[in-house]
Amino acid sequence: MQPSHIKFGIITCTVILVAAIAFVLFSGMQGPAPSGLASYARGEMSAFQTLENAPPRPAHAFIDPAGTERTLADFEGQVILVNYWATWCAPCIVEMPALDELQALYGGEDFQVVTISADRRIEEAEAFFEETGLRNLPIYHDNSFAGPTSVGARGLPISIVYNRRGVEMGRMARDAEWNSEDAHALIEAAIRMG
Repeated sequence: MQPSHIKFGIITCTVILVAAIAFVLFSGMQGPAPSGLASYARGEMSAFQTLENAPPRPAHAFIDPAGTERTLADFEGQVILVNYWATWCAPCIVEMPALDELQALYGGEDFQVVTISADRRIEEAEAFFEETGLRNLPIYHDNSFAGPTSVGARGLPISIVYNRRGVEMGRMARDAEWNSEDAHALIEAAIRMG
């Protein structure tokens, strides 16, 4: 073998080895590929996040317009999107019509949007629904702020998707365009996985 061929072989092997080491190092720096529902968090839903150690589903009680006490456990067996909101929260009221449309499209045996108002009185939420023409969403109320506190919310609105067993699938810690193709893809995936 010619000395130049040996030298070329050593250089080629060195380049391949360096490239392999670089690949291993840099691929590890990118972090794991998104899994589960997070992989559907695109476009309008890009702020949707999954928590490694999500808090358990809140056990707090809230009331419906008839004054009946309810809990999120009442929705066991359905995928639910729980939205904590209030009429005094500007981003909250902006997203409510989109949530109303989401409920109109997907609400049923498999999925429900559960909106829980943190207003002082349930009548404030009822008046807002009437003025805005929201017809598909349920009106639930809890002014104790127990729900948002128990999920670690830093403000309103916050929306959390729970699977059929009450395990958190992910959350949106801000307002969102829930009546969009990206949101529909996310909710459809949640229903399939749920």
